Amino acid sequence: MHRIKRVAVLGAGTMGAAIAAHCANAGLEVDLLDIAPKEGDDKNAVVKGGYERMMKAKPANLMSRSVAERIRIGNFDDDFGRVAEADWILEAIIEKLEPKQGLMARVEEIAKENAVISSNTSGIPLHSVAEGRSEGFKKRFLGTHFFNPPRYLKLLEIIPTAETDGEVVEAVRAFGERVLGKGGVIAKDTPNFIGNRIGSFAGMQSARYAFENGYGIEEIDAITGPLIGHPKTATFRLNDQVGLDIAVGVAENLYELVPEDESREELKPPPKLKEMVEKNLLGNKTGGGFYKRGKRDGKTVFDVLNLETFEHEPVQNPEVPILEEAQGQGDLGARLRFLMDRAEDDRHARFLRDTLLPYMAYASRRVPEISDTLEDVDHAMEWGFAHRAGPFRTWDLLGVAKTVEQMESLGIEVGPWVKEMLEGGNESFYKTEGSKELQFSPVNGQYEPVRVDPMILSLDEVRGEGGEISRNDSASLLDLGDGVLCFEIHSKGNSIDAKVVELGNEALRRLEEEDWAGLVIGNEGRNFCVGANLGEVAGTAQGGDLEGVGRAVEALQNLLMGFRYASKPVVAAPHGQTLGGGAEIALHADRICAAGETYMGLVEVGVGLIPAGGGTKELIRRLVSPAMHTRAPALPYVQEAFQNIALAKVSSSALEAKEMGYLDDDDRVVMNPDHLINTAKREVLDLADGYAPPIHDKGIYASGESVRTALEIGVKTLQWGRYASEYDGVIAGHLARVLTGGDLSLPQWVPEEYILKLEKEAFLELLKNEKTHERIGAMLKTGKPLRN
Repeated sequence: MHRIKRVAVLGAGTMGAAIAAHCANAGLEVDLLDIAPKEGDDKNAVVKGGYERMMKAKPANLMSRSVAERIRIGNFDDDFGRVAEADWILEAIIEKLEPKQGLMARVEEIAKENAVISSNTSGIPLHSVAEGRSEGFKKRFLGTHFFNPPRYLKLLEIIPTAETDGEVVEAVRAFGERVLGKGGVIAKDTPNFIGNRIGSFAGMQSARYAFENGYGIEEIDAITGPLIGHPKTATFRLNDQVGLDIAVGVAENLYELVPEDESREELKPPPKLKEMVEKNLLGNKTGGGFYKRGKRDGKTVFDVLNLETFEHEPVQNPEVPILEEAQGQGDLGARLRFLMDRAEDDRHARFLRDTLLPYMAYASRRVPEISDTLEDVDHAMEWGFAHRAGPFRTWDLLGVAKTVEQMESLGIEVGPWVKEMLEGGNESFYKTEGSKELQFSPVNGQYEPVRVDPMILSLDEVRGEGGEISRNDSASLLDLGDGVLCFEIHSKGNSIDAKVVELGNEALRRLEEEDWAGLVIGNEGRNFCVGANLGEVAGTAQGGDLEGVGRAVEALQNLLMGFRYASKPVVAAPHGQTLGGGAEIALHADRICAAGETYMGLVEVGVGLIPAGGGTKELIRRLVSPAMHTRAPALPYVQEAFQNIALAKVSSSALEAKEMGYLDDDDRVVMNPDHLINTAKREVLDLADGYAPPIHDKGIYASGESVRTALEIGVKTLQWGRYASEYDGVIAGHLARVLTGGDLSLPQWVPEEYILKLEKEAFLELLKNEKTHERIGAMLKTGKPLRN
């Protein structure tokens, strides 16, 4: 299959427009087309409506508003000829068979011979959509079902028909993984495929059980979130987020499409949910569903729905005694086993047993109907619903044989192949042999290798194979192979503490003294690095040891300057929150390979401080100094750096981080976060051949007194307008001083160390102020900045 560069998305509804947006995020050129309205002069009225809704959507579909320039809109009457330019044509129109078939006939007439053609349908059989088309069309036609919102949810279900060419299937899967950053699973052409087939069963069965057995909304959400490896949205908050009309609609459509399903009646939405839909209690989109956000006594509150009156009432925070006890059991498997054992004598544990077991058993009865492999079923739930473990991996954690006994004692039917697996002496769905993970195949009754994405380089696997060279409680050094060293932070919250700095220095020493090609700074935590360990900083300062804080600041500065001027290339691989010191680490690397979802910013003002690990210096180097070589006026560039820090701006994506000056043109954006470490490793190897470190000179432009005065006047104006507090002004004054070179009356070029010294002085001065300690205390206690 040829390379996909241009995409035509046919249908600008919620999904079509959001898919178009994500293709644009990935750097593709996109045509977004829809029908021309029967009335009115504007033939693009329908597509414009979809495009504008996409632009306003929250969370944002686009990684940067500038990305929208890659999307051309048009209509099926005037602009259908553009489809001939597309390498991939994706249909996302109304869920009715005849219009889809008619559109496919038009597509076949005009599409390039080697263009991939797909449908995002979830309720109409793919083979029916392709009915009447030529053999050549059918070979390159398949389903590509995205989950909403496509930017954030990893799952991409790929559904071949009996006629789809296998090479096309694998090429689309690879394209989805490498270009769009998705996790591809192969599903069969059955109603609602994998994710929504199993997800609908689980959602409707859980809601029905809760309503029939007197469980409250808050109770269920307290126990069906992170406790069992599910996201914080749990059960009912998830419905509010998705839209109850969507959840009910999917279940009702599925009910009609699966007359042979032995659990069909379980798919029917409970009457309470239907009543909620009729009353427009759909969730966030209508302002209220199971919960309703509001204000009371000046504070944001979330009221909860009374299922008898359908009115929202203040939350009760009911007691769930087993919650704390279960959380103390350890990892996910230990928690789940504890809860299953307690089901007879605890009503909350009983709810989990009586909903999780039917869900796992249902998944076993649907295989191999919906998928040939267990890993694709598990991944569908992990990537589409953000579950830590899919049904079969969960079952393994509980113990397969013991759980089958429990299911049978409760009258829950298990897929016959599970019993055959156990009778054959096999104890688990997955097992490891050497370095290979295997999965049991319900199709051939044997174990087969779990598919390996060659672009994934797992640090845990490197560790498991003896690749860890050095370790303390907060960080590790690992050998990634091919002469590439990795510095991995794994402290609490991935924050920077003394032990992180200690191991960072060891990484530098080994890099210089041993035979390494270069260094990757990366990890597989939820976030790359959330900044300094505030508790450690505050504790040292409040103990009166400001000199100790000063030494810690210098140690971090020296480490990061060591990375910057190392004799071998250093590549940072940030993802998720990359804040404060985390951003400073990335900014001192030769190259940044950032995950698309990287939220980068220097946020120290939120705790009454300014960046002191070189972040202020780096923004001058990146935003101000280059412009000064062209003799441009300094103020606009210094103002940009000042606003980034003073307003604690955080990028909403790696693309926005590039626009803010945190990434430059040579840095890379990696759409699939699972590929990040591998991409960074390859970047090190690319740079290593003939590498020369940066020249250490007077490369920082200090703009002097006049620019500093202009910044200070701007702050005063904000204070007069009551947009900034008095103490905001104090912090901003220190920041302005550092950004412009301290007491310099005239602009001049200075070495990096000059600005680093100013950073440290300002940091320590602010730590002497009680208001800074109040801000740090508030952040540690609430996780939110205090404006004092």
